[in-house]
Amino acid sequence: MSITQGSGPGRSLLPRRLVQLYLGLTLYGVSMGLMVRAGLGLEPWSVLNQGISRHTGLSIGTVTIASGALILLLWIPLRQRPGLGTVSNVVILGLVMDATLALLPEVHALTARVPLLAFAVVLNGTATGLYISARFGPGPRDGLMTGLHRRTGRPVRLVRTCIEVTVLAVGFALGGSVGVGTVLYALAIGPMAQFSLRRFAIKGPPEQPSLVVARGQASPEHAILPE
Repeated sequence: MSITQGSGPGRSLLPRRLVQLYLGLTLYGVSMGLMVRAGLGLEPWSVLNQGISRHTGLSIGTVTIASGALILLLWIPLRQRPGLGTVSNVVILGLVMDATLALLPEVHALTARVPLLAFAVVLNGTATGLYISARFGPGPRDGLMTGLHRRTGRPVRLVRTCIEVTVLAVGFALGGSVGVGTVLYALAIGPMAQFSLRRFAIKGPPEQPSLVVARGQASPEHAILPE
């Protein structure tokens, strides 16, 4: 898998792009762990992963890694092409999430849990802009959405909503945490990620298709942001 080709402006941007990618993924994993510790509700995919974790005895980070790998298998019929960011996403988020939970003790006071939740959501939006702006390919869940959008011709917003409602419902049935944090995340992540994407955008030559998404697919930022 090639990160970049040739020389010139594209190569000179590589260090910054790599820093943004791995800083963004690390902060994303931290934000997921903080939302768990806040105990006020998780974003849909974490609700599902937490529900599976409670039934299997595996850590939520391990389930996150396993589910990301399984979702990548769905890319095959959708003819999606993973990039460095895709593979890194699968591994790093779960590891950092478990590390955050191991280092941060449980928080019981509501006066601490509310600001912790707010900080986690803001951090998640910032991290989203960082790693997507690095242009090394979408995460497995984002790629699933863009792939279904391309295959079905349905709007990204509709595809994203259908997937996340299904994931949320299954996760809730399995015992995942749904609450005010789930609602706050749904309302806030779009605007915050949009701001972050613009703030951390890297200007440079067009990417090779294999580094972002397959030729003809929607741009990765549309996988998380409403149209």
